[in-house]
Amino acid sequence: MAGRQLNLHWVLHLLCVLMMVRTVSGASSPPTGTHTSPEFPASGVNQTPVVDCRDVCSLNASDRCDFIRTNPDCHSEGGYLDYLEGIFCHFPPHLLPLVITFYAFWLLYLFLILGVTAGKFFCPNLSAISTVLKLSHNVAGVTFLAFGNGAPDIFSALVAFSDPHTASLALGALFGAGVLVTTVVAGGIAILRPFTAASRPFLRDIIFYMVAVFLTFTALYLGRVTLAWALGYLGLYVFYVFTVVLCTWIYQWQRSRSLVYSMPGTPEMPSDSEDDRVSSTTNSYDYREECQPLLFYQETTAQILVRALNPLDYRKWRYKPAYWKVLKVFKLPVEFLLLLTVPLVDPDQEDRNWKRPLNCLHLVISPLVLVLTLQSGAYGVYEIGGLFPVWGVVVIVGTALAAVTFFATSNSEPPRLHWLFAFLGFLTSALWINAAATEVVNILRSLGVVFQLSNTVLGLTLLAWGNSIGDVFSDFTLARQGYPRMAFSACFGGIIFNILVGVGLGCLLQLSRGHVEVKLEPDGLLVWVLAGALGLSLVCSLVSVPLQCFQLNKVYGFCLLLFYANFLVVALLTEFGVIHLKSM
Repeated sequence: MAGRQLNLHWVLHLLCVLMMVRTVSGASSPPTGTHTSPEFPASGVNQTPVVDCRDVCSLNASDRCDFIRTNPDCHSEGGYLDYLEGIFCHFPPHLLPLVITFYAFWLLYLFLILGVTAGKFFCPNLSAISTVLKLSHNVAGVTFLAFGNGAPDIFSALVAFSDPHTASLALGALFGAGVLVTTVVAGGIAILRPFTAASRPFLRDIIFYMVAVFLTFTALYLGRVTLAWALGYLGLYVFYVFTVVLCTWIYQWQRSRSLVYSMPGTPEMPSDSEDDRVSSTTNSYDYREECQPLLFYQETTAQILVRALNPLDYRKWRYKPAYWKVLKVFKLPVEFLLLLTVPLVDPDQEDRNWKRPLNCLHLVISPLVLVLTLQSGAYGVYEIGGLFPVWGVVVIVGTALAAVTFFATSNSEPPRLHWLFAFLGFLTSALWINAAATEVVNILRSLGVVFQLSNTVLGLTLLAWGNSIGDVFSDFTLARQGYPRMAFSACFGGIIFNILVGVGLGCLLQLSRGHVEVKLEPDGLLVWVLAGALGLSLVCSLVSVPLQCFQLNKVYGFCLLLFYANFLVVALLTEFGVIHLKSM
């Protein structure tokens, strides 16, 4: 494996390979069960086998392609594209800057795909599922909606933990997102709208998050995660959900008693509940009524399908600024593809977003997407009995269901089992997010090989920033609209879910494949700097916020921003070797 020292097995293996006549194969990876010796520099000065994939840049340009194809450390277990092979095998060396630029734009577009899928399809379907199951707002908020908001982080962690070489990428992303959210986002909220934080939810969330960080720090110190440890992560999150529900019930019970014994006309004291929101239904007006046609007509099935597949609202387009229009142009292909493949159920609409021709089409396309995105299509191309592929069976069954649904329903009224489309949309959008997250992880690892960067620094910067940008904008928007307490509570509630479920479920899936334990190989001192910075920021907030009587002002916000800037400087200096431990 990558990073291990040369031992007796490697020596015997190397002698056997050198005695064989080496043939250059055009395949992208060596056959299963065989190992080929890594290439050596052409000069012959360094005769030590190169194992780390990041050493490819030290070889001659003519030897890099063979090294990438034969070195097991350069192979990815998932994904549709081999980015390292594309860099070093399909393009000449002088076009490397152009290829890196193209990869950077593709990485940004993948983050856009993650945001659109999670925001417009994954979260609404989860909200519909919670409505169907009649879950309370608190349970839905810390389970389904937290899963929706943290979907990019969770799926990136699951993908990264599936490969031992990229496990540090997941840890760097989770820790990096934690530092970013608890400093930059929380500090920005305090700067935009100073407020008084809810004391009990704040103390509850920060204590649970500190326990989660301590568990991860201990797992890093031990260098492994066992089955009991992974179940402990998930068990702690279940206990967190139970605590949230219990605290909310106690608060509502106390409030109901206080209202019974309170005198009429007594002003109500500010509450600690993060669920208190100002209702805006008093002066509400439904402007959609102005856009209704004066003469009603019955749309044809073809018109319904065309309108349902149109991702552009022409009325909104006219009043939006130029930057919104540019971003919308990039979103249009993604939104059209998702509208075609992902069902969307909206309980707030009268027809619950029932589009008869499109929903019937979803019964064929969505299951096909499921089998072609699960494990990068490995199961979809599998042939049953060596005769008929799985995707063909899925198309036949889906077509039969679509035909029955089409002739048994009408365009005007949703069927009784329309809520089942929410579960189908949840699964399809989840696998779309998983596929995009797999490509993100593979691109970041390729960029780390080219620029000689560790997976940890890529996780705490690019991956953490990309996955958290949606939370940043949504929390800042809530703060500007007058809900800073709600935005501040979301800072801690989301990252608790990300670290506990991300690490716990990621390791559990890896253990289910037959592994006894999941190995964690920290990338040197940087991981400990990252974990220490996150722990220090939480301790500072736990001490300073109660000392301020939970009143968060602009000074506190600027201190958090300064803390994150210093953390980034220390992390980058550690990555480039300026800060290092002295060898004994």
